[in-house]
Amino acid sequence: MQTTFTAAQLADPPTAEAEKILRTCVHCGFCTATCPTYLLLGDELDSPRGRIYLIKNMLERGEPATPEVVKHIDRCLSCLSCATTCPSGVDYMHLIDHARAHIDQTYRRDAADRFLRAALAHILPYPHRFRWALAAALLAKPFRPLIAALPVVGKRLAAMVALAPARFPALPVAAADPVVAAPRRGRVALLEGCAQPALSPSINAAARRLLARHGVEVAPTPAAGCCGALVHHMGREAEAMAFARKNVDAWHNEIHCGLDAIVVTASGCGTSIKDYKHLLRGDPAYRDKAAAVSDLARDITEYLHTLEPLENARKTGQIIAYHSACSLQHGQKVTDLPKRLLKAAGFVVRDPPEGHICCGSAGVYNILQPEIAGQLRARKIANIEKTKPLAIAAGNIGCMTQLSGGTGIPVVHTVELLDWAAGGPKPESLTGAGF
Repeated sequence: MQTTFTAAQLADPPTAEAEKILRTCVHCGFCTATCPTYLLLGDELDSPRGRIYLIKNMLERGEPATPEVVKHIDRCLSCLSCATTCPSGVDYMHLIDHARAHIDQTYRRDAADRFLRAALAHILPYPHRFRWALAAALLAKPFRPLIAALPVVGKRLAAMVALAPARFPALPVAAADPVVAAPRRGRVALLEGCAQPALSPSINAAARRLLARHGVEVAPTPAAGCCGALVHHMGREAEAMAFARKNVDAWHNEIHCGLDAIVVTASGCGTSIKDYKHLLRGDPAYRDKAAAVSDLARDITEYLHTLEPLENARKTGQIIAYHSACSLQHGQKVTDLPKRLLKAAGFVVRDPPEGHICCGSAGVYNILQPEIAGQLRARKIANIEKTKPLAIAAGNIGCMTQLSGGTGIPVVHTVELLDWAAGGPKPESLTGAGF
């Protein structure tokens, strides 16, 4: 793609990087075949190619974003299916991130939109606040039709209420760390995260048990928290960088004490942490430390794949539909490893049709764009149900929450199934599901 940036514009490093990305696009249109919003809406401006044109014009002119540009950029899920499809290797992820930051800095949203986005940014990344919000959403569930009828933000508030679980999630139980089996085979850090411990603390508990059976010690890193992805996808770059720095500091000393990996059980967080080296590339105080963190970051299935398999303590053989989170398959390029682990544990794993298409979760997308997210969920659930599974396995809490709201089939984290097969407790969602 030909660009017309001025020398003064290109003196700004982020703009120069965006210009380099723009020039790699050859307008081929392969991305339109796998873009969820283009498949649903059929609008060229709601395809990656169309958004690239909008971003190019916005940045070249050096002007504030317009409502039209904001509408189409907001509709992007950042699922990165286009990046997997693109034959030219366009770095769409960093281009759309740059566009969102430009929008956040130059465009004034209406008051209701500003309030909702600020509320999400100040609640979701903090587990204790999030738990209070979940309690409020449970109380509001009977009034959802009334909430949806509210002007301006009603549909989005109703979507937020709908995403809350049917009952309050179990409180995290302070338990002794599981005994690490001998011989000791490794030492890792485990991201606790923000939304996941509020919604499903059983996931990391299962990961700790599974790692302990493998002889892997989990280093205590209580200062690590939200990865920053939730605010980053809303264009709030400074806040995302603050979260990243806090986590880098939390893990830095442990790296010097010896870490084999920084293990992540939420693939959306894993994609973000693996990108810390890019996010903090311009910060001399954190550049090298962030690169060390990114290089050690592993999805839980990536790390488990490097260890010797465990013997099953449970009778498996159940049919499982594997939902491949976009952040895992497109963001991290981890596709077969989770399925291999499930198969090695004895499960019958089935791939739903259109497995590359997003379920509509995408961080806070299902709150900010509930109609599109709802259509994508219905499409995803219809394809999953074709495989007639007893359960759905997924590796991202956002996807699990999104899918659970659209089907009666239990949705469980991959690591919870592996832990159960190896002798751990049955995940609560699998009660009565034929396990």
